[in-house]
Amino acid sequence: MEGAANPPNTSRTPGAVAASRPVVHVTAPSRLHFGLLAFGRREGRQNGGVGVMVDHAAVELRICASEKLETSGPLADRATVFANRWAEFCSMDAEPPCRIEILSAAAEHVGLGVGTQLGLSVAAGLNAFFHLSTSSPAELAISVGRGLRSAVGTYGFAQGGLIVDRGKLPTERIAPMDVCLPMPPEWRFVLIRPRDGSGLWGEDEQDAFDRLPPVPREVTAELIDEIRQHMVPAAASAQFDMFSDSVYRYGRVAGMCFAAVQDGPYNGGRLSELVEIVRSLGVAGVGQSSWGPTLFAVLPDEIEAGKFVDRMAERVPRDEVDVYAAAANDGGASVEVSRPDPG
Repeated sequence: MEGAANPPNTSRTPGAVAASRPVVHVTAPSRLHFGLLAFGRREGRQNGGVGVMVDHAAVELRICASEKLETSGPLADRATVFANRWAEFCSMDAEPPCRIEILSAAAEHVGLGVGTQLGLSVAAGLNAFFHLSTSSPAELAISVGRGLRSAVGTYGFAQGGLIVDRGKLPTERIAPMDVCLPMPPEWRFVLIRPRDGSGLWGEDEQDAFDRLPPVPREVTAELIDEIRQHMVPAAASAQFDMFSDSVYRYGRVAGMCFAAVQDGPYNGGRLSELVEIVRSLGVAGVGQSSWGPTLFAVLPDEIEAGKFVDRMAERVPRDEVDVYAAAANDGGASVEVSRPDPG
């Protein structure tokens, strides 16, 4: 679908529009990405990979009636861009008349997939606000220009859980999803993020990919085997130790594909040091999300996660590194529609 079959009717008087439009509230989870399967080859599927959604809000926004497009809050400028892309996709001849308030947003470019979650939140919220039919995850992503490399966050926005992205062929705009399954509800992901760093993005990210050698086919095969033979079965059967070991192995192999830029499987000496600290505390399942600097550690339950957070606080300065626990998100984003307060 290249555009909406029936674009939203925005020709009524402002008073009538305000009276008929709902208030839409969207909350999207954060995305952890464990690493890509392939890049740099001229044929076959590119990118792909595996990741999980966690109940740490990436974006929370509200859409309500307005005579013109207005945005406010953190990342307001990006929300404006996404709203205008959505309007163009829907064949609207003007900006969508509404107010988009970003109530909260996690930090950008730290490995939590905030840009994609913001774009999809804007698209899903505008669909609900203008009474349009629900779009597929791929259509949502295309409407705001997201999901061009990884589709983990795209499918995770809609469904949550553990997502395996098959990778994209040159003829595909969004990679197909290979697996989506819920995570054991008692497991916890502890996020570890140095406050003074950020991952690569934009032109710097593209320059990095241009400098990296292609992922050898045998490495891609090894990563796919790790997912299919170990990681997914472990998550499906709640085998915590098996999952933890698999996540660590996968992250190191996938990370070494970026060694020419990162100087190792993790993005710099500080992250490598933090991984070693996590492992020294007896936690096997640790990895880097996307380009970092966010790391994640897998713990078996809330109590153990709390103990681990306390032990990390003894090893790393609280004012330099944020450490907090989150459950897996197995429902995706929430889109709530209500009527405006007549008062």
